[in-house]
Parts: sequence; C-alpha cells; structure tokens
Amino acid sequence: MFVVGITGGIGSGKSAVTAKLEQLGIDIIDTDIVAREVVEPGTKALKDIQSYFGDRVLSSDGALDRAALREIVFSEPEKRKWLEALLHPIIRNETIKQLNNASSPYAVLASPLLLETDQHELTQHIVLIDVSVETQIERTIARDNNNRKQVEAIIAAQMSRTEKQRKSDIIITNDEDLSALYNKVSVLHETLKRLALQEIKS
Repeated sequence: MFVVGITGGIGSGKSAVTAKLEQLGIDIIDTDIVAREVVEPGTKALKDIQSYFGDRVLSSDGALDRAALREIVFSEPEKRKWLEALLHPIIRNETIKQLNNASSPYAVLASPLLLETDQHELTQHIVLIDVSVETQIERTIARDNNNRKQVEAIIAAQMSRTEKQRKSDIIITNDEDLSALYNKVSVLHETLKRLALQEIKS
C-alpha cells in the first residue's frame, strides 16, 4: 500500500483536505481520530491518564476532558512528555492496523505531528497543508474559541513552518477559499494516484 502522509499545523485546513480525499474514495487514517479512539471510556490508556492526572481530566460522563488535559500539558512540559510516552506507541500500533486494512488506490495517514514523531516513517510521500502562522492563529481562535496565548503555545510546541516545508514532498498552500482548496485537492489526488501506480509497477 502506497501511504501518503498529510500534515499541517493547527488551523491549516488539513481536515478539509482529507475530507475531500475521502469523498474521492480514499481511505483516511487520521491520528486525531485514532487518538480519541484509544482513550475512550473503558480503555487502559484512559485509566492510566486518570491515575496520573486525577479526576480533573474527566468529564461528568467519565470521558476524557480533552480541553482540561490540553491546558495542563501545555503549561507543564514534563506532564506533556509523560502523556506522549504513554499514547504515541498505542496510537502508532492502532494506526498501523488501520493502514494495513486500507483498500483504496493509496491510503492517507493524516497527522498534525507526522514530522515531529516517527509517524512519517510509515509513509512514502509527505504532503504539507501550509498557511501563515497568523492565519493558523486566527482560524483556530475562531473555530475552537481558544485564547490567543493557548493557540500560540500549541504552535510553538510543533515543528516550525520552514522545517515542515523542507521535509515535505508536496506543499499545498491554503490561503484562499474552500473551492480553491478543493481544486488543488483534485489535482493532488490525480498526482498521488499516479505515484501509487508507479510504486506498484516498480
């Protein structure tokens, strides 16, 4: 299976790109979704998180309160390291399982931390959805109702924009409206199908 990694910082529009590719029949394995699945109520990972952080990271129905957890880990780096050490191997194993079950012309591994972690090793080609940092901040504040300081902390914790650009095979600039983005995705889809076919032939 030809696996394409799609990444982009928070607010870059990565989800809009993968949603369009899914409409075009491509299997999308999104690590954000996998990350939610592995901490659903009843999972060992959630029990470990509760044991470490306490009940303050649980909502009233026993699910993980992601906003509360995010606030803690972005202000206390040691706790973020602990959480990443717990979750990254679990997310990786589940991601590999889902990639192995993909059946479309190519599979997409969508991850905001594709280049920051070893997840990029699971891919043959990397696509970056790229926007300016100021656009990231504006979109994320509007979408998630986070304050500017919190969004800036999230961006600062990720790889720099220039480093991501350097490590990517294809860069899609998402600084226009959705229809312009979808046109770019249609072209991208044809390119990736061609690359996947070349991979099979070689």
